[in-house]
Amino acid sequence: MRLESNNLLIMTNSSVDDSDSFASLVILWQLRHGRHDLPWQNTRDAYRVWLSEIMLQQTQVRTVRPYYARFLDRFPDMQALAVAPLTSVLELWSGLGYYARARHLHHCAQTLVHNHAGRFPENLEEIAQLPGIGRSTAAAITVFAFGKRAAILDGNVKRVLVRCFAIEGQPSSARLERQLWELAESLLPDHDIESYSQGMMDLGATICTSRRPSCDLCPLHAICLARRHNRQAELPPPRQGKTLPQQRRQVLLLTDGRQVLLERRPPLGIWGGLLTLPEGVADDASHFAQRHGSELLSLGEVCTVRHDFSHFRLMIDILPCTVRVLGQAAGEDGWQWLACEQIANAALPTPIRKILFSHLSPPDQRMLNAK
Repeated sequence: MRLESNNLLIMTNSSVDDSDSFASLVILWQLRHGRHDLPWQNTRDAYRVWLSEIMLQQTQVRTVRPYYARFLDRFPDMQALAVAPLTSVLELWSGLGYYARARHLHHCAQTLVHNHAGRFPENLEEIAQLPGIGRSTAAAITVFAFGKRAAILDGNVKRVLVRCFAIEGQPSSARLERQLWELAESLLPDHDIESYSQGMMDLGATICTSRRPSCDLCPLHAICLARRHNRQAELPPPRQGKTLPQQRRQVLLLTDGRQVLLERRPPLGIWGGLLTLPEGVADDASHFAQRHGSELLSLGEVCTVRHDFSHFRLMIDILPCTVRVLGQAAGEDGWQWLACEQIANAALPTPIRKILFSHLSPPDQRMLNAK
């Protein structure tokens, strides 16, 4: 059978003998050479499958491993996550980035507890309607938790398909993505769906990498059109570089050397629900200090740090402010004096944590620096 769309001619696995089919090659390779020791494998627990899939979105396995372990230790099941305050969830997520994932994770757990007795529905379409879960993540839960046939199409899988079938165009485009979904579904085997799905992701992550793919180790090398025509570096095409728009923020770092004044952001936005340094200029420093039970002693030199997001560049101007805390708590909800030794575990955006570590040395870090 052949699939033809917009002059794209794709030969599916039913066009060759089953023993040599695309899916069979992937399955056999995964069983022999794929990854089998990831902490979220070898389980039918939909909660663990879901958690790993959300954490792995735009994040590498080696980064996710420790977060996954700490998260499960704190929230071992759906009920524990659903009843936890969002601030606790954000604290454990801090440093993993893309914080909307954590907020959606928490909302999804609450939705499942309230509407589905804490269990995932087994229907792909129902899963895809849950907060923070798209088509590919829903398919992964369907495959690995329930053993049902569904197509996964993450970035790694897209790259394997684009190269193997020499598909032209940018995979992120709506037109090409529709074609890739059609292709991915046409290639699904009738058996060993878990090994096939894991194999496709493993190939993209470890063999068919974006740079320097290990084509000689790939089970698809004999049928890969990109390899046949030496086009691995061209497919998929690199995204056109673009100049990131720039934003600038001025923040105040009010500290007595032992603690620092922080403000919790509103629940929505890039840093929604996280603790950050208050925005303001030098003229605001004395007011902030007095409002939160401290006295401004001196101002330091402004320094600037840069942090690049996926869609804009943020320049942060930091004004260090030395204060004397008068023993009173921060005067308003959403504000707090954070002890320096708590910086590592607080719900802080990565650039704010780096700023604090560069300006403040928690007691244990001072000891390390002294050695």
